[in-house]
Amino acid sequence: MLVFIDDSGDPGFKIGKGSSKFFVIALVLFDDPLEAEEASLGVKKLRRKLKVSDLYEFKFNKTNRVFREAFFEAVKQSHFKVRAIVVDKQKIQSPKLRAQKEDFYNFIIMHVIKNSIGRIKKAKLKFDKRGERAIRNELRVYLSRELDNKKNNVFTDIKFADSRQNTLIQLADMVAGSIFASFTQKDTSYLDQLKGDKKIEDILEY
Repeated sequence: MLVFIDDSGDPGFKIGKGSSKFFVIALVLFDDPLEAEEASLGVKKLRRKLKVSDLYEFKFNKTNRVFREAFFEAVKQSHFKVRAIVVDKQKIQSPKLRAQKEDFYNFIIMHVIKNSIGRIKKAKLKFDKRGERAIRNELRVYLSRELDNKKNNVFTDIKFADSRQNTLIQLADMVAGSIFASFTQKDTSYLDQLKGDKKIEDILEY
């Protein structure tokens, strides 16, 4: 199993002063690595169709509506499922989580994966590369401990990839952005399409 993970919104708590009210993390699950390869190929073919560079990065917040619609049409037939978490940050009371962005991020990642124990099994987790190596190692150790990974066998590997070079992390970004846009009532159409295409397996509201 391959799981590609990205987020939308931000982990800050200066709500009303630049920070988003919501924070979204999306997991894109492929039960078969071959299906992941085919989805990636579909995105690469879309770049050619749109006549953009082979290095063009699809990011929900930086992509116009025409490209967004073309993107979701291109992955419509791909066999993947989405599990996500939407956090209303105003409901977070922990002083530690509110003060430390990395602690908040790690906690929410852990929570959405923990909610998927049983569904996610022996997976390779792939994140967008962020922060220093020490921060990434901290997430790896934290998830292993909190998920009791030796017992539950949730993941076999965690890797961090540059989203500019990984089309399926771009897919996770586009999915997370769609969920964020719907919950902020900016645009529900993309999430509605994902639901209509039966891609959404679970959206946990925290």
